[in-house]
Amino acid sequence: MADTQTTVALNIGSQRISMAVFEVSKSGGLVLKGYGSESVVADPALDASRIAQARVAISDLAQRLGVGKAKVRYAISGQAVFTRFVKLPPLQHDNIEQLVTFEAQQHVPFPLHEVVWDYELIEGATEKEVVIVAIKADALDEINGAVNDCGLTTSEVDVAPMALYNAFRSTYGQPEEAILLIDIGAKTSNLLYIEGKRFFTRSIAIGGSSITAAVAKEYGISFLEAEHQKISNGLVALGGGHTEQLDEALAALAMVIRNALSRLPAEIARTTNYYRAQHGGSAPRRVLLAGGGANLPYTLEFFQEKLNLAVEYFNPVGNLSIGKGIDPAVVQRDGHLMGELVGLGLRGIGKSEINIDLVPVVVEQSRAADRRKPYLIAAAAILLAGMGAWAVCVNVAALNAAEKAKNMGETRDSLAPVKSQIDALLKKEAALQQVAGAYRGAESDHAFWMDLLAELRGAFASDAVWLTDFEPIHGYDPLATAGPTSSDAKAKLGKSVVKGEFFNAPYDTSALADIKLEQPVPVQTKRGAPPKPLPTLVVTANAVRIKGFWRENPKSQNVVSELLKNLRDKSSSFRFTVKDAKGADVVLSDEQILDITVTGKAGDLGLEFEITLPLAREVAIK
Repeated sequence: MADTQTTVALNIGSQRISMAVFEVSKSGGLVLKGYGSESVVADPALDASRIAQARVAISDLAQRLGVGKAKVRYAISGQAVFTRFVKLPPLQHDNIEQLVTFEAQQHVPFPLHEVVWDYELIEGATEKEVVIVAIKADALDEINGAVNDCGLTTSEVDVAPMALYNAFRSTYGQPEEAILLIDIGAKTSNLLYIEGKRFFTRSIAIGGSSITAAVAKEYGISFLEAEHQKISNGLVALGGGHTEQLDEALAALAMVIRNALSRLPAEIARTTNYYRAQHGGSAPRRVLLAGGGANLPYTLEFFQEKLNLAVEYFNPVGNLSIGKGIDPAVVQRDGHLMGELVGLGLRGIGKSEINIDLVPVVVEQSRAADRRKPYLIAAAAILLAGMGAWAVCVNVAALNAAEKAKNMGETRDSLAPVKSQIDALLKKEAALQQVAGAYRGAESDHAFWMDLLAELRGAFASDAVWLTDFEPIHGYDPLATAGPTSSDAKAKLGKSVVKGEFFNAPYDTSALADIKLEQPVPVQTKRGAPPKPLPTLVVTANAVRIKGFWRENPKSQNVVSELLKNLRDKSSSFRFTVKDAKGADVVLSDEQILDITVTGKAGDLGLEFEITLPLAREVAIK
């Protein structure tokens, strides 16, 4: 999945999680190369375990579709986000960012530093209008962690209604008549009003779970049993004696479902009135149905009866090309469920109308680091190119001087000063190259530590673990014997390169520990001449020691070891394979690098742990 033309799309719903793999066709469209879906329990009583269920489902889909460690674009449900359409006063284009931020502060019901938010200008409205989307940062981090735990990396984070809108535009274009797209999910239903370029959406807390809860209450059964009855025997009763031809038990179940679903047309009417009054829109003339809640028999006929409009199923796959190995019958059956996936696929090829991107903090840090790297590389390249050009000029001057000296032996003595100048320039070049090398090395070491800290933060992002100490180590040997009286114990533990009094040291005092390294003996070049200067010894760190506390988790005996797997799978700053005395590769086990306390005193809030991780390379400590 390393091909940049491949897009992995993931839709994280409340009850249904689906994934698709798209490639770009020769005509620039989408080709569906892989598709799969998994269900999770939508019981409100089990909400605490929904993230864990989603993690398992995403991992299964990733393995089934063979996406490995691919970058993924995923959509979260409209229920999880705050969405608001805001009209803006006339203003210059360069002031939009500032004004939208002000409007977000007024409308988002949380401080902006606690949320992740984005906006998009809406075309087609008579007044300038913007849609603002926000989600609590900790909620987004929880969802993003479930995705990343499956080996996937985050490319973009979209919202289900916006992805549906992009899929609609790709398939249906810009119809002039007003259209209402009803996406019935497990916990919420998304209403999308589309008219020309105009767009409005609202999420309503009525969905498939509402019907299941009504069945469970009516018959006094559990939520899971009610869900099974709804899927196996459920249908929507219609008016005009529709249930008279049914078995009495099925007819009663159909009426319960109808009564529960009847709340949705009332909310649709209320939303339509709001859309027409506040946003100048028109009443819908046609209705499209999407989502898993529209799968019950006679749902389409029910909305035709209640809304008195033409109703059909949403078909976002009309313009898709089907790749080999994909069953067209499955795509045809699940077409109205794939709108979010198609919308995410369009994001991957740059053909989406609305581009909301809710970027988690970890992803933003990674993007910032990636943005800095080209500039650093370019600066280093320019410096080297300039030095190289200067060196070429110096060499050309030297060659010209030598040629003239050869052809004009009589003037050789007069050119001696030129030779001295050239020699001085060469020495200056060598000094500048040494300075440039020092700058490159310092920037490389700086970027290394920043990347390392970002990896640690991402790997140990858990409310059950907190880090308290970070200590670079010199001379660490993970394979050395570490017995209480062994001479190799020091090699096993290494030597800290941070002074013990670091936190109390004056600002201009070095924080490096007093590491005693063997100094070479000065050598006299000639009798009475001063000794040659000794080379500068640089202290390097080849490992870091991390200390912290962990809180016992009833589902895991050792959460630290589980989080350590994140570094084993994705780290570029640490190495977990070392060479033994014979040169063979040895993979370090958790026991070799992890010292963890498994029991504590009464009242302890956490247990201590210590991890010593070998670095991928030795880093100079200055």
